[in-house]
Amino acid sequence: MSDSTYDVAIIGGGMVGTTLASLLSRSGFSVALIEAIEPQAFDDKAEVGLRVSAISPGSSAVLEQAGAWKLIRSQRVRPYRRMQVEDGVELEPLLFDAPVFNMESLGTIVENALLQWSVWKVVRSGGLVDVFCPDHLESIESHDKYNRVLLGSDKVLNAKLVVGADGASSRVRKITGFHQDHYAYNQHGLVAVVGKQKPNPGVAWQRFLNGGPLAFLPLEDGRSSIVWTMPTVEAERLLALETEAFIDELDSASSGWLGHVESCGPRAIFALSMRLSDRYASRRTVLMGDAAHVVHPLAGQGVNLGFADAAALTESLITAHRAGEDIGSVSVLHKYDRWRRSESEAMAFGMHALRGLYGFESLSPIRRFGVTLVKRSWIVKDMFLKRAAGISSNAPRLARGVTLRELIQA
Repeated sequence: MSDSTYDVAIIGGGMVGTTLASLLSRSGFSVALIEAIEPQAFDDKAEVGLRVSAISPGSSAVLEQAGAWKLIRSQRVRPYRRMQVEDGVELEPLLFDAPVFNMESLGTIVENALLQWSVWKVVRSGGLVDVFCPDHLESIESHDKYNRVLLGSDKVLNAKLVVGADGASSRVRKITGFHQDHYAYNQHGLVAVVGKQKPNPGVAWQRFLNGGPLAFLPLEDGRSSIVWTMPTVEAERLLALETEAFIDELDSASSGWLGHVESCGPRAIFALSMRLSDRYASRRTVLMGDAAHVVHPLAGQGVNLGFADAAALTESLITAHRAGEDIGSVSVLHKYDRWRRSESEAMAFGMHALRGLYGFESLSPIRRFGVTLVKRSWIVKDMFLKRAAGISSNAPRLARGVTLRELIQA
């Protein structure tokens, strides 16, 4: 059987890899997508999932161009127009309101299962991507004009470019020798879906406590998805509590915001860490999403960084193709590497510093100074919000509202 040849072979059919597959195939590239496990169909009658993401306006614009956002927003999602940040010391919260910055919303809370299923469904039904599932990567052989990809099924693919979008334990990263630094925070995030006396009015509320931040993210039915960061020992203790005892602890930590907690579903915890690869590209190979970087979930930017990676690589490849360049060349991929590595490292170290600043009560005077600066400076507030929204001047053009057609015809 002869080898199949593609412009791009994407290893990993998670949210980011599948979004990239859709963007590139819609841009005229031939694409293969390799994934070991097909995601389950999203069931909107089932209980809300424990893992949700705050999808930024920039990411929703990228998903729009990938053909998935219309499907996503037709389901149980919740836009939020206000972000309220408290540190447990300041009496006045730090507020970000969408209308003040001429934005329709600051973001949208979406279940991870819905995100995954929607982009997968678009790719599967579009007929533009060759999907190899269930299948997995065995090895990669580097050649002058292509990479030879051997799959577990013994199929062989030749591709001008191989993309590792296969998560934090990336096999692509290991095979190709990319080094990754790992910093364990000795913290866990505790997640649950809770209902309070008053419904969440569409506010992403966050309070910084001594052990870590507690966030309430609004859901469509008025409840909130909580993400509570704390030392591992404390997370294990709270996970083991009976529901009523846990509710008491949560009431104390949120101290009356929207009243008392009246309901709480199952809880789960997950370990937190920071991972950064020393480079995101080499000849005919690139990394993106969690394969390249894992950041602290303090500002909910992990998945948004991944969608920005997909948009940035799409833009880079369209530009290279239009100029007649080899899309797998070092010069083309070096631009993507510098662009995305600088952005993700800035975000990762920013979240790392913020975690440290809020992790020690002795630093509360510095915290107060920083919060006061942001409150008083519209420019600082605007800069912070645009970066969090994924629409800063350095964001990919797809995230800033440019369409695929406009990119291709530029």
